[in-house]
Amino acid sequence: MGMEEDPKKERPKEAPEDSGGDFSFLQEIIKKEPVSKDKILKKFIQIAVTGLIFGIFACTGFYALRPWAARNFQAKADKVTIPEDEEEQTEEAVEETQPAEPVLSSDTYSELLSYVYEIAREAEKCIVSVSAVNGEDLLSSDISVMKNEVSGIIVADNSRELLIAANNIVCENAESWKVCFADNRSYPATLKKQDRTIGLAVFAVERGGLESSTWESLKIATLGNSNLVTRGSTAIALGNMFGYSGGIGYGIISSTRYDMELADGRYGVLGTDIAAADQGTGVLFNMKGEVTGLVMPNIWSGTEGTLANAYAISDLKTIIEKLSNGESVPYLGIHGVTVDEATTKERGIPKGLYVLQVDADSPAMGAGIQNGDVLTQIGKTKITSMLVYQKALQEFRTGENIRVRGQRRGAGEYVDIEYTVTVGSRE
Repeated sequence: MGMEEDPKKERPKEAPEDSGGDFSFLQEIIKKEPVSKDKILKKFIQIAVTGLIFGIFACTGFYALRPWAARNFQAKADKVTIPEDEEEQTEEAVEETQPAEPVLSSDTYSELLSYVYEIAREAEKCIVSVSAVNGEDLLSSDISVMKNEVSGIIVADNSRELLIAANNIVCENAESWKVCFADNRSYPATLKKQDRTIGLAVFAVERGGLESSTWESLKIATLGNSNLVTRGSTAIALGNMFGYSGGIGYGIISSTRYDMELADGRYGVLGTDIAAADQGTGVLFNMKGEVTGLVMPNIWSGTEGTLANAYAISDLKTIIEKLSNGESVPYLGIHGVTVDEATTKERGIPKGLYVLQVDADSPAMGAGIQNGDVLTQIGKTKITSMLVYQKALQEFRTGENIRVRGQRRGAGEYVDIEYTVTVGSRE
């Protein structure tokens, strides 16, 4: 057996190794090659040129791939929501917020006009011109290719498109459109949806194709509360009212008491004392730069003299929201008048919506609704006025079957009737 080594026993220390050996007196010193200014400058130029070449290729690749990326990597469009009107102020609140009346004279007239003009210039940022053009000349600026032109307003940005509301006369016999913004640049547009009843259309322009100058010149319109507009209020009219784009007119609201009766609804009209061309289109603004109405050529047509009359914007908000989201405006084709309690007592007609006329080939006619019927319920909503019926109808979608109840005069008295109507649209 071998003997175990005692761990406590010290091992002999090894002699330190002579790092220098027999040649410890030799020491090698490596000196760095001195760097000259020429070499530094040469290196700097080399780096700069490399960076420049890389930047050129990066920019070229970006612009080359930009259209492809815009088509294939677009964000999902956001749902457009038009804010509801704010509640009207009480008379006490209005009195408390009224500023002191300024003292005006002939010396302040030019200042007043300049003030109004500045409001108009800012409001013009949300005004565009929509033109129908030949397909082969979509971006041409030659006026000879224009089929027609109307003024529109930028109502929303859904993160993919800018949405423009305009009169739909520009849609007649047209398949291609372009939109000219405040910086005079034009871009191709597509028709989102239109409603032939009110004569309104919404067009879409792709955000990805807009130049920076266009972005700097445009503005999303603020849709005001036209219910607060009163006779005598200052009105600013912008657009194509005079037969050419870029027109500006000042005046007052001459009337707010009249409505335009159309199928399935009534729409308030803001009358002005501002002259307009026969087929003029434009937008009315208040002194806050808010949109109060859309000037349409089909309002009170046939009257002597032509003025810039407009549909009240508050009555169009629901329609604009639907069209902006690519939804059809519900349509039954009923023209009617409210039967109130006084009329019921006087003439014995049931309360509800008295049918004056039914459009030919409309969903209402197809369901059997006739002139003289009194509609009392649509879906689950009891009809007490034309406004109630109009709002209730907007809650339904095209193609949906709804139940409409009413009464029809029989042999000396009214009898209950019921219809199933398929909601249509006029596009």
